[in-house]
Amino acid sequence: MDCRLVPVRFAALAGWETDDPRPLFAAMERCRRHILDVKPYRTGSLGVTAADLLTLFDAAAGARPESPAAARSFFESHCVAFRIDRTDGARGFITAFYEPDVQVQPVPGAEYRYPFYRRPADLVAVDDGNRPADFDPSFAFGRLLEDGRIVEYADRGEIERGFLAGRGLEIAWARSRADVFFAHVQGAARLVGPDGSVTRITYAAKSGHPFSAIGRLLVDRGEIDAVTVSMASIRDWLDRHEDEVDGVLRQNRSFIFFREAAVEDLSLGPVAAAKVPLVSGRSLAVDRHIHTFGLPFFIASDTLTHMDGGRPFRRLMLALDTGTAIVGPARGDVFTGSGDAAGALAGAVREAADFYVLIPRAAAERYLHGPG
Repeated sequence: MDCRLVPVRFAALAGWETDDPRPLFAAMERCRRHILDVKPYRTGSLGVTAADLLTLFDAAAGARPESPAAARSFFESHCVAFRIDRTDGARGFITAFYEPDVQVQPVPGAEYRYPFYRRPADLVAVDDGNRPADFDPSFAFGRLLEDGRIVEYADRGEIERGFLAGRGLEIAWARSRADVFFAHVQGAARLVGPDGSVTRITYAAKSGHPFSAIGRLLVDRGEIDAVTVSMASIRDWLDRHEDEVDGVLRQNRSFIFFREAAVEDLSLGPVAAAKVPLVSGRSLAVDRHIHTFGLPFFIASDTLTHMDGGRPFRRLMLALDTGTAIVGPARGDVFTGSGDAAGALAGAVREAADFYVLIPRAAAERYLHGPG
């Protein structure tokens, strides 16, 4: 584990005294139901188990905090706060993501030509049990051939040139390649039909190829200033260079497949990796190899100010998602919500931050008195 946990008093958490964590209680109940009714979350290398978290969620199920202070008091009573210190001495780092709204048609046409795809039948998960000897260890998916061999799946360029044509995998068609690409980056989207109806697509699988940030590519080429690069500036560049869009986007060989999902509550985000809906401003994507889903985090960033009216960002959140680029013990991705306004909030977030993890008291004894 490339970090150490340092116990801290809640009073020492900058901004703790003004946070309102009441939205987390409904989210914790959904996590609780998933653990009890479906299956426990996989334990990350930090060692906090789903059973550890269940003690917190069980207590929360009977709590009805009527004020921010009462909600904070609940966590103070049931958890111990630990600062996550990276062993390399570097600060923690946060970015943000959102769920875009995309105008679509159910059939292709002259204007709507770019499909969202369901997962193909020949795309299979790859792990240590079936990974071919010549496969890159980073590949989590591959293509199963009729003879039983597994090979690399088609990448973005091959798929966009028609590799999946004729299989009936299209969910809907968008108006621009960029609309589809940014939904891939976010891992979800709300699809708005011509009649105004809203459906939701969420991540189902990926081609297996590593993710490459096109923002970094455009910065390296001198097309966008590194200081101002954001989703908005990348989108603006793509809109102004239509003849270069395909070539640039295909530099990111990773390709995302989706599944359809109902929109049961427009106030909630998509169902993500923890198999429960994301909560705007209170959900964090983390490195799932280290952290267990459902774990509470308090995130403090002095430089992230545009989400809270100019005040520094200080919020208690739940780990409910993960992502390819989210690597390390003090690395997180904040879910800002759905639609254009949420996209504006998420677009420019690249901030240093302090990470604190709240561990249920019984489990916290292992970290207070154990070997480390």
